[in-house]
Amino acid sequence: MNIDWAALGTVFGVSLVTTVALVGLFTLGIVGLSRQPEAAAGGGTAGGSVLLARAGAYVCFGLCAAAVAYGIYLIVA
Repeated sequence: MNIDWAALGTVFGVSLVTTVALVGLFTLGIVGLSRQPEAAAGGGTAGGSVLLARAGAYVCFGLCAAAVAYGIYLIVA
């Protein structure tokens, strides 16, 4: 049996980078959504920065969903 160590290392590296990127995007989405209760607790209304944070959170979640869908597409195809 012959193992292609370079290919195995490439797969490991790409998997590691992709995992860290997806977890980072999801974390940014959670942080963006958690900004809203802070503004409401302070007695303020939903200002522009809170709406921008919410929109950014939805973009992060959409990118995560797209990456997962692309991964499923690669596995199935």
